[in-house]
Amino acid sequence: MARSNIWGHGTDAPVPAVAVLDDRGDVVGWSKAAGELLGYPAAEILGRPGTDLRMERDRATRIWTWNGGHGDDDYRIGMVDLRHRDGDQIVTHLERIRIDTPGGAPAWVVAAIPASVFTLGTSVLEPLLSAAPVVMVVWDTDLRSVWRNEQAQRLEGFFPCFEVGRPLPEAQGEEDPLVPPELIREVLADGVPVLDRESRWGGADRERTFSTFLFRVEALDSRPLGVCLMAIDITHSRARERLALLRRASVQIGTTLDVQRTAQELTDLAVPAFADYATVDLTEAVMPGTEPLERLEANQNGIPVFRRAGLASIHDGVPEALWPLGQPVYVPPGSPFTKVLASGRSYFEPEMDTSPGNWLDDDPHRARVIAAMGMHTLIIVPLWARGSLLGIAVFVRTDTKAQYTRDDLVLAEELAARAALSLDNARQYTREHDASLALQRQLLPRRLYGGDVMELASRYLPSDVHQGVGGDWYDTISLPDSRLALVVGDVTGHGINAAASMGRLRTAMRTLAYLGLPPAELLARLDELYARQDEEEQGSALSPIAATCLYAVYDPAARRCTLASAGHLPPAIVDPGGGVSFVDPPAGTPIGLGLGVHESVEFEFGEGSLMALYTDGLIERRDDDLDEGMRRLGAALAGTEGPLDGLCTSVIDAMVTRTAEDDVTLLLARTLAPS
Repeated sequence: MARSNIWGHGTDAPVPAVAVLDDRGDVVGWSKAAGELLGYPAAEILGRPGTDLRMERDRATRIWTWNGGHGDDDYRIGMVDLRHRDGDQIVTHLERIRIDTPGGAPAWVVAAIPASVFTLGTSVLEPLLSAAPVVMVVWDTDLRSVWRNEQAQRLEGFFPCFEVGRPLPEAQGEEDPLVPPELIREVLADGVPVLDRESRWGGADRERTFSTFLFRVEALDSRPLGVCLMAIDITHSRARERLALLRRASVQIGTTLDVQRTAQELTDLAVPAFADYATVDLTEAVMPGTEPLERLEANQNGIPVFRRAGLASIHDGVPEALWPLGQPVYVPPGSPFTKVLASGRSYFEPEMDTSPGNWLDDDPHRARVIAAMGMHTLIIVPLWARGSLLGIAVFVRTDTKAQYTRDDLVLAEELAARAALSLDNARQYTREHDASLALQRQLLPRRLYGGDVMELASRYLPSDVHQGVGGDWYDTISLPDSRLALVVGDVTGHGINAAASMGRLRTAMRTLAYLGLPPAELLARLDELYARQDEEEQGSALSPIAATCLYAVYDPAARRCTLASAGHLPPAIVDPGGGVSFVDPPAGTPIGLGLGVHESVEFEFGEGSLMALYTDGLIERRDDDLDEGMRRLGAALAGTEGPLDGLCTSVIDAMVTRTAEDDVTLLLARTLAPS
């Protein structure tokens, strides 16, 4: 029966032998005509490698020939020697086309017809491709449509040039067949295929996205016969990819309250899923602990505007980057980067303009990198959070040939908005953490004074986790008659309020200590004072004070120590022989409750004895109770000698073996011989 072939001529088309190969090259489909041509029934060939059908005797040669001749091309046509089941050689004309399975893995449809019955202009895949779920159109060398399949026929109302007999429009316009006519002419002229070019069609209410392919169709003598367009609708696939990327952003961005870590998480997420190269550059106010940018001089690359906080690339060593992490980023005043910073609006350049006369003339170094790396499409998005502009995020494609689209801009802005909130949270936390830490360090004693009665040493480590600086404190107070008071305490809570409350408690305790009050009475007065103050300040911004505290007074004349506890952990005592014990005074109520239940305990504290006062951050672990922590502290202190500074370091190293979950405070005091 006469059939319209791929070139639009009538001919008696032979039935092709069709096979389907999976992504490993194994035969997973086998037609009746294939069995008749090569002598293999389906049951005998299914699951076997497709290379077994090649004529070459050596298996390695067969594989090499197949890959060298066809490889992973999306479409291939040519003469191939196949092996009949009885060993005879069959010269065939073979066409091979790649398809994507629902699971995303590639597969290949291969059709062959004996060369003895093949006539030039016959498409052995036409019956199969006519009903394929892809758009296919073929234009001849005059760029007149000579064949289209059923999917393309359904789109003729939108693309009249798909109709058989219609020529391509001379210039780009409404009738473009998903790709510019100039691009089709280029493929016909030079034979270089265009693969996986993203094209969009339709209005904002029903836009569709296609992955388009263009390749030149050639005769057996390599003479060009025309150009074939293949387009696969990937609208829903792209939408799913974007939703998946946004879901990943909600999990992978903002995992910590660290500004630079958060910025890096955004670039790591974007590359390679959305960009080939991405940066996050932040304004001076967002980056903690850096030199002010206004103090830096301008250079030939422009003025310092940002600091680099995030950086990622598909290329090893990030050759696109002009500035590494943490360094100032210089940009010309008229660049898109400064325009985004000034306007607060995104900048979108689907096809980057690198021609003379644009802003790159003022930034030749960046222009050279853009040309060398093949940067061709660009999105710059401002990072807005709670009314503040924190910086910019830049997304660039180099190796990925698809240009950015308006949909991509919307996705980039959504990613930037989510990252900006996390960056602002990290910025505010860092600012408060630094202020709390600075306040606490100012309120803690800068120098411990033990006179000629005690050797002293201390360590304070702020928490590393998200709660921030706490209210730990320690102190030594010189009293009349050469006596010395030792203090350690812990205010509940974290942040500036806890640090401020700690400072108030330390000042009040010093005042009461100078009155010469014994330890139990001093703690009772302190508790009463702050309970009354909390009643007077109800409704204020400051939280009510609740603190544990240990107050000890050493009398060098009597070689005795008196201490009282307000709900605090007992001190460790190391005798001159190295033995460790814990003095546990009667349990007292914490400061701020107003109960005033405190009692003192007195014990001998001879020459060469050592006392360790500490907060719970030193001994607490999630997997241990306090008793186990005190046992470990006793082991760290046992038999120790030498200067107390070194002992402080060794105890901290032994006790704090991972990220501190609370502030760590340690105060060591060793009695000296009378001078």
